[in-house]
Amino acid sequence: MELVPQLTALLDEAYARDWIAAAGLVAAAAAAFAATRRFLLRPLHAAVRRTRTTWDDALAARRVFEPLAWIAPALVLHLGRHRFPAVQEPADRVLGAYAFLVLLVLLERLLSAADDIYRTYPVSQRRPVKGYIQVLKIFLWVVGGVCTVSLLLGRSPWVFLSGVGALTAVLLFVFRDTILSLVASLEIASNDMVRVGDWIEMPKYHADGDVVEMALHTVKVQNWDKTITTIPTYKLIEESFRNWRGMQEAGGRRIARALYLDQTSVRFCDPDLLERLRRIQILADYIARKEAELATYNAARGVDASVPVNGRRMTNLGTFRAYVEAYLRHHPRIRQDMTLLVRQLAPTPEGLPLQVYAFTDTTAWAAYEAIQSDIFDHLLAALPEFGLRVFQKPSGHDLAAWPVVAGGGAPRP
Repeated sequence: MELVPQLTALLDEAYARDWIAAAGLVAAAAAAFAATRRFLLRPLHAAVRRTRTTWDDALAARRVFEPLAWIAPALVLHLGRHRFPAVQEPADRVLGAYAFLVLLVLLERLLSAADDIYRTYPVSQRRPVKGYIQVLKIFLWVVGGVCTVSLLLGRSPWVFLSGVGALTAVLLFVFRDTILSLVASLEIASNDMVRVGDWIEMPKYHADGDVVEMALHTVKVQNWDKTITTIPTYKLIEESFRNWRGMQEAGGRRIARALYLDQTSVRFCDPDLLERLRRIQILADYIARKEAELATYNAARGVDASVPVNGRRMTNLGTFRAYVEAYLRHHPRIRQDMTLLVRQLAPTPEGLPLQVYAFTDTTAWAAYEAIQSDIFDHLLAALPEFGLRVFQKPSGHDLAAWPVVAGGGAPRP
């Protein structure tokens, strides 16, 4: 009868020793983690900050070195597992899976740091690789997840991978957007359709601004009002959009704006008007040349000059059109090596459009708008010199200034 209490005491003492050993092992693992962070990571980060290179700063910013501290407690537990033979095998599986997960985290952060380093080079604007890196991360975590589960269960990873074939349809459905975006990223990169920094317009998604990021699934556009529009990457292949990069590379931005003229103000030029217009320096040669040309033409055909519509005559609109073209030819901020037109468009109920089609010597938005505004300020002010009026719908002020005949008769101008 005395043997039973003795055995019980021995067992209790053994359990106590095991618990003390387990607690000591856990404490040693925690101490290894703290020591690694204090005596390895901190000096390593300090050394990185002192170097002149930038690639190691990207590694530190992405915390690539931190998994080194996570490995330390696993090593301590692995070395002390022999003290517990009953749980040694499952402990090996758990520690192996833990070490594999730490390796996955390290590789993912290393890929992110590689993308940050790549972005420091100019080629990254033309060939962004963030989408491809995201695909690598997805592949890494899918394969890593299968390997981790196989390590925990003590089974070969091929057992789990062999069942993937039966789930192909499900995987295609789950990763549909990823597959479409990957194909779209390859198409965009191979055809150089969009780069980071390009100004694009996609009205369907209310996108009008600069591309600030190109990832696997999305393209981020910062609009001119500083809002961010996110567009699925594959939509850039499925639907149309406008890329203004060609304009920026050409170095000239198009002006395509029209003055709407009152058609009732168009008339033939009389001698008084021609004499006044002849004093405009950039028009003097044109008027002299045109008068000689028309005089020769009319004389050769015996035109009766007493009737204005006989033969060919100069008009105030045609002379104004020649003036606008000459003005643009002499303008220092208009590209003379690009298309320059001053043309009439089809008449509309709002007047006769006289369009200026030219290119400025800058693509900067503010400078472009200033040049365009200065040109049309001048042209609007010059119109009365040619006897022309700009068309403008009547406003309340116009109607109030139009007196009515007493007694309710028709209004008179």
